[in-house]
Amino acid sequence: MTAILICDDSALARKQMARALPASLNAEVTFAVNGLEALQHLEKEKFALMFLDLTMPEMDGYQTLEAIRQKGIEIKVIVVSGDIQPQAQARVKALGAVDFLKKPVDKAHLKTLLKTLIAPAEPAFDTVIQRVTTPALRRRDVYLEVANVAIGRAADSLARHFDVFVNLPLPNVNVFEVSELHMTMRHLASNSTMSGICQGFSGEGIAGEALVLLSDSSVNDLMTMMNYPVEENCDSELELLMDVSNILVGSFLKGLGQQAEVKFFQSHPVVLGRHLPIDSMIEQTEGNWRRTMTFEVSYGIEGTSIKCDLLLMFVDESLPLLDNKLSYLMDED
Repeated sequence: MTAILICDDSALARKQMARALPASLNAEVTFAVNGLEALQHLEKEKFALMFLDLTMPEMDGYQTLEAIRQKGIEIKVIVVSGDIQPQAQARVKALGAVDFLKKPVDKAHLKTLLKTLIAPAEPAFDTVIQRVTTPALRRRDVYLEVANVAIGRAADSLARHFDVFVNLPLPNVNVFEVSELHMTMRHLASNSTMSGICQGFSGEGIAGEALVLLSDSSVNDLMTMMNYPVEENCDSELELLMDVSNILVGSFLKGLGQQAEVKFFQSHPVVLGRHLPIDSMIEQTEGNWRRTMTFEVSYGIEGTSIKCDLLLMFVDESLPLLDNKLSYLMDED
């Protein structure tokens, strides 16, 4: 038996990783939901290999790698993450990870990689031996992991476009009534004045609206950091807002669409308001939104106080269609 430790806060990601292992590896799999739990296992048991997520509560992947190094624990670690920023990949390699795989894992690539890390036992790798038993998934598990992969794509695009490192957050997925959605917007905005950009999207009957919120201080800091040109008859601030919205919304939808096998189309970004209290923007949207499933993400840029909030809202009628598109994740053997 080959002892494998899989550390990820997502139930779906743990299941996908376990199912991606070649059956002939004859793996004995142990699961951990965060870095702290993984360290407890590593201090008591011997593992041939560990698969480690980066974005987790309690102790994230970076902290876990650092702790493994400080404690002198001998373990080969492969990082498996939706955060595919070049800097993220370089950082985990510097902390001792032997390789980096992006979510969702390519099974053929994983099989080739494992042959270089673990000597195959008899019988050969292609012989079916067993399947790893994993717990049943809830609908929320699926949507959280799908969102996690999608925000990783968006963070990577933002990082590459502006040459920064984006701190990848844990997403929230909730079904909101309109009053709850407004409450969430107020919470994200705190007490500062904001700028908001709205973008509609649709694909194969699945439709909704994306909202990007930036505080005035974040807009000013971004303008300075990105050195946007100040030209006569050119609204550089508006250009920045449009860029950020297009990148975040477009990349998120592309990441979601790849998993759901849906090609989403975006409408042109529309300014919801600039330098306004959040309540003024909420007043302008009265009647526009109904009960909706919302992906909520707050991106930050490392070394700054810049924060950008993305709310991706699916109309209620779209949910059965989206559920159907993602049902393969629930039913995977």
